[in-house]
Amino acid sequence: MTRFERLFEKFSGADCALITSDINRRYFTGMKSSAGIILAFPQKAYLLIDFRYIEKARAVVADAEVIELKKLCPQLTELLAKHNAHSMAIESESMTVKELNTYRHFFKDITIIDDDSLSNAISAMRMVKDEQEIECIRMAQNIAERSLEQLLPFIRAGRTEREIALELNRLMFVNGAEDISFDTIVLAGADTSMPHGVPSDKKVGEGEFVLMDFGAVYNGYHSDMTRTVCVGKPSEEMEKVYNIVLEAQLAGIAAAKAGIVGCELDKVARDIIDKAGYGECFGHSLGHGVGLEIHEKPNASPNYKLPLSEGAVVTVEPGIYIAGKFGVRIEDFVILTENGCDNITKFDKNLISLN
Repeated sequence: MTRFERLFEKFSGADCALITSDINRRYFTGMKSSAGIILAFPQKAYLLIDFRYIEKARAVVADAEVIELKKLCPQLTELLAKHNAHSMAIESESMTVKELNTYRHFFKDITIIDDDSLSNAISAMRMVKDEQEIECIRMAQNIAERSLEQLLPFIRAGRTEREIALELNRLMFVNGAEDISFDTIVLAGADTSMPHGVPSDKKVGEGEFVLMDFGAVYNGYHSDMTRTVCVGKPSEEMEKVYNIVLEAQLAGIAAAKAGIVGCELDKVARDIIDKAGYGECFGHSLGHGVGLEIHEKPNASPNYKLPLSEGAVVTVEPGIYIAGKFGVRIEDFVILTENGCDNITKFDKNLISLN
């Protein structure tokens, strides 16, 4: 069954679906491009794409008829008439108001469904990864982990956060990354208390934590991991906090399974940090979905009240951040199964002290 066929099993709110976002266009066609529009009917789907991409599209797109895009609205009008369509759903999560007004202007006789139904249906599909998607995610994670292993000897007192981040990025590309998942975070010393700080020219000091949050992209799919290491010997307080975060993370992974409500999974790890007296120092959610985007549904957060689906890939990343002193975050990501989870991340989580 194609993804278009699966879409119309979940979605029946219009005669056809207009898919314009780059990410969802890639999800349905398997092709990366910065332009193009999908018009999908229950019977057939069409990819309209311009001359720059037409040769590639005809070679790789299997589940939609490829049409060279020349005059969008007349071509869409022709397809709508061919399939006797009277209503068309759009992606509420990604279409701008200006784009929506343009379509309303040109398609006055077509009812445009601008609620969340199409976006919700696509989101529900993307939450559950198939075997091909999981394999891409595993490859992305393997690239990231090999790169970190190769990076560790490079990290030492005197290196700057920026130097370490650039070297990590370089290694990911050398090891086969299509791209990096997001702007790599490398922080040292007191900077590690900022969960999403930006690498600077601050030099790593002896006895300081170095926090690295990063990921690689393989065939469009992202990986995401965080490790916190120490250059030299950590203080007793640093070790204590690290071990609390590790305990919370292991508990979160042990509790992760299909059917658990997102806020309940978050609470498992958060309760451990609260009980240890650092509740105010854990200000972000436990995790989020990962796939074609680095942040996608579902979430393991205090406000996410829905059960997590089997086949979803979510991060488990508790942290403790003590302003002006240091921070610790440990992040893996897992595939949810009926009876638990499969941890994609294999890299050691015990505190590493670099000499």
